[in-house]
Amino acid sequence: MKFFKLAKTFSRDEDGAVTVDWVVLTAAIVGLGIAVLTSVGDGVMDLSDAIEKNLTDTEVKAYTPSTGG
Repeated sequence: MKFFKLAKTFSRDEDGAVTVDWVVLTAAIVGLGIAVLTSVGDGVMDLSDAIEKNLTDTEVKAYTPSTGG
């Protein structure tokens, strides 16, 4: 009898089902993030190359304080 009571309690317990839902939801979010990074990655690399070129080509002049009063 004790086994049947344990089996009945186990079948009514829904805590594990919530865990499975969260695992599936987390996997979907991670998969979506990877898909977004894959599709945006080339554009980000091109933009960072353009910024690097712009910063490399920019000449910075030395500051000389004026001595006049």
